[in-house]
Amino acid sequence: MKRFTENPKTTPKYDWWWGKRVNDNVSSSSQDSTQPIEEHLQVIPPKLEIKLEAEKMRKGKNKAEEVLDSLKTYYKNLRLSMRAVGLDARSREDALERDLLEIQNEKVGLRALVEELERSLHKYHSRNSAIELKASLNKIEELKGKIEELEAA
Repeated sequence: MKRFTENPKTTPKYDWWWGKRVNDNVSSSSQDSTQPIEEHLQVIPPKLEIKLEAEKMRKGKNKAEEVLDSLKTYYKNLRLSMRAVGLDARSREDALERDLLEIQNEKVGLRALVEELERSLHKYHSRNSAIELKASLNKIEELKGKIEELEAA
């Protein structure tokens, strides 16, 4: 038998465990107890009890398997419905994004149209004011001509 030598690297807890382990492997004398060895042995149940216990365990196992199968199908259905909902939400989200892009493009187009109309309106006002200025100049010239005629007369 090997003797355990104390190693400076081992802890006291390990030393205690090792000593206990070694002592557990050594059989102790039964002088302290006066019970016969038959009482120390476990009583073996009759075959009928074993069969009943096995049947009970089998039923429990079958029931657990049924519950597990039903949970698996429920989980699969749940995953499928979640995937379908996710796809529906994604397609709705994609449609909303497309609509948003279309509206933004339309908005940009409308702004460009408004700017063009403002420029043409400004040109029209400028042209009208130029025409009005020419008309005013013509009137002024006519009035100057009448004033000169009146002065000459």
